[in-house]
Amino acid sequence: MTTASITPRTPAQGTPRTFTDVVRERTDDLAERDAFVFLPDDGQGSVPEHLTYAGLDRRARGIASWLREHGAVGRPVLLLHPPGTAFVAAFVGCLYAGSVAVPAPLPTDQGQQLTRVAGILRDSGASAVLSTGAYVPLLEAWLASVALPRVRCLATDREDIGDPTSWRAPDTSPDDLAFLQYTSGSTSEPKGVMVTHANLLANEAAIGRWAGTHEGMVVGGWLPHYHDLGLIGHLLHSLYVGGLSVQMSPLSFLKRPRRWLEMIGDYRVEGSGAPDFAYDLCLRRVTDEQLARLDLSSWRCAPNGAEPVRADTLRAFVERFSPAGLRREVFAPCYGLAETTLLVTGAEPATEPTIRTVDAAALEQGVLAVGEGRTLAGSGSARDCEVRIVTPGTGASLADGLVGEIWVRGPSVTAGYFGNEAATADCFGADGWLRTGDLGVLDAGELFVTGRLKEVIVLAGRNLYPHDIERAAQSADPSLTRGAGAAFSVRSGCADGAAGAARAAGAATEAAASTETVGSEREHLVLVQEVRLAAVRGGDLRAVATAAQSAIGREFAVPAGNVVLVKPGTVRRTTSGKVRRTTMRDLFLDGSLTPLYEVLEPAVRDLVGNAPDTAALDTSDTAPPSNGAPHATDPGVSS
Repeated sequence: MTTASITPRTPAQGTPRTFTDVVRERTDDLAERDAFVFLPDDGQGSVPEHLTYAGLDRRARGIASWLREHGAVGRPVLLLHPPGTAFVAAFVGCLYAGSVAVPAPLPTDQGQQLTRVAGILRDSGASAVLSTGAYVPLLEAWLASVALPRVRCLATDREDIGDPTSWRAPDTSPDDLAFLQYTSGSTSEPKGVMVTHANLLANEAAIGRWAGTHEGMVVGGWLPHYHDLGLIGHLLHSLYVGGLSVQMSPLSFLKRPRRWLEMIGDYRVEGSGAPDFAYDLCLRRVTDEQLARLDLSSWRCAPNGAEPVRADTLRAFVERFSPAGLRREVFAPCYGLAETTLLVTGAEPATEPTIRTVDAAALEQGVLAVGEGRTLAGSGSARDCEVRIVTPGTGASLADGLVGEIWVRGPSVTAGYFGNEAATADCFGADGWLRTGDLGVLDAGELFVTGRLKEVIVLAGRNLYPHDIERAAQSADPSLTRGAGAAFSVRSGCADGAAGAARAAGAATEAAASTETVGSEREHLVLVQEVRLAAVRGGDLRAVATAAQSAIGREFAVPAGNVVLVKPGTVRRTTSGKVRRTTMRDLFLDGSLTPLYEVLEPAVRDLVGNAPDTAALDTSDTAPPSNGAPHATDPGVSS
C-alpha cells in the first residue's frame, strides 16, 4: 500500500494558539486597510460595502460584549445573515466572546430550508441568533412559531451594540471549538462538524502552503458564507494572511455569472474558486461581447472542487476565456470536506491539471487502467495530512491503482459531530482516521475521486457512477440542463412491494457489493433530469426522454427504462452544488415529484407512492409530448 502524505511543519515559536489570536494580530497591524468589500447587486445602483480591519475589530468587540452579557460564552450562537459584511463581524464577534459560531442559511419561505435551519437550531442548542436589523423581527416571529421564543436575537449591523471598550480577550485554547460547520447533506441529514481552533489553524496553514497565499493578497468569491469553501477559503483565509476579501451574493452570480469574472478583473483578484458547475455556467452564459471586456490576467489560483471535477469543463473554460488573459495553469483541482475542516488534497499550483483517460470497464470493476471510455481529473496530492485508500467495510489498505474508500488522517481532521456520538463513531476512528464515504484511487501519490460510496449504482455486477450517467444523458439534447440531474437505482420485487422497502433496499448498494438481481428482486436505473421547456424542439418531450435513454444505453450498455423530466429547480442540491441523489431517490419513491414527462417500467411505477393516474393528469401548463400523453409506461430504449 502506498500512502500519500506530507509531514506537517512544526509550529515556530510565537505561532498564534487560536484563530482569535490571528485576527487580533491582523487588526492591530493592518488597522486602516480594507479587510472586506461586498458588492451588492448592481441592479439597484448600490455602492460597495467596505469594512476595514479596525472597523471589524470595533464591531466584533461590541458584539462580543453583548454575547458575554447574555451568557453565550462557550455556547453555540446561530448566525443567520444575508450576504454582506455584517456576517463577518458577527463571526469574529463570536470568536472574541469565546462563543461557538454556527453559520447557517437565512430562513426563507421555502419549506425545505426552514426545516433545515430549525433542525440546526435545535441540534446545536444555540443560545442566541445573530442577524441584521431587517430580518430580526421576522426571525423572532419564526422562533416563536417553532416554540423557541426564549432564544435572543441581535441585529449585528447596529452601531450601538454592547460596549467595545469593556471587551476582554477570552480564555480560549487550541482545543476549544471555533465554530460548527453543518454538513450540506448530499447523502444524509445535516450534522454539525466540530471545528476547533487547532483544526482551523492547521488547515489555513495547509491552504497557504498549497496556494502560495500572502499578506495583501486579494481573494474573491460568491459562495455562501455558510459553505465551507466560502467561509474558510474565501473569508477566513483572507483574515489569516492579512489580505482583502471581495464578495458578492450567490444570487448575483446565478443571475449574471459574468459579474464574478468582472469582479476578478476590477479588483485584481488572485484567488477565487468554485464547484465545477459554476465554471460550466460561465461557459454557457457569458457572451462574446461580455468576454471581450474581461481581464482575468490577475487570476492565478482557481480551486475547483466540491463535486467530481470534469476534465472537459477545465479544457473548455481555459479555451473560452484565454483571450481574456486566463492562463491554463490557473486551475487547481482539489478535494476536501467539512470533516477535514476544508482542504485534503490539491493539484500543484502553476501547473496544468492532471487529466487521465482510463479504461471504463476496468474502472467499473475498481481498477484504474490506461484505456478509453472515461476521463478523470486528478485532485492533487495530500496537503499536511495522510490519505489512504481502503476496502469499504473492512478497512483493508489497497494498493495504488485500486478504487476504494478514501480515509484521511491529520491535524485538520475535526473532533466529530456535535452531540452525535453514534455518527461520530461511524466516521471518526479511534486511531485518527476519518472514513470519508467518498470513493477514489491513488496513482503516484495523486488522488482521483470517482464518486460517493452511498451513490454507486450496481448493475450486472458493474459499479456505475451516477455523475457519468447524468453527463451522458445531458449531452443527448440541449434542453437538458447540465449538472441538474440525479441518477440512482431502485429495487423491485421486494417482499412488501412498498416504496419504503425499495428505499431501504436501495441503501444496500452503499457497499457496492450487490448485483443487479437478488432472488426475485431487480435493480432498476432511474434518471430524474431538469429540462428547459423553451429549448425543447417542437415541445416534443418524448423525443428528449428517448434521446437521453439512447445516450445512456449506448455508452453504458445498461437498460435506461426510467427517465423523469422535471422543471428547473426541482433537483435538490447542497450548498456546495452537489446533487442530493439520495434525497431525489426518496422524493421519487414517495411520489413527491411533479413530472413534466416520465417514462417508467411497470415494475418501477408500482414502487412509487401515490403514483398519479396518468389518464387524469391536466397537461395544460406543460409542453404536449408528441403522442399527446404526458406520461409513458413503456420501458424505453435499452441496449
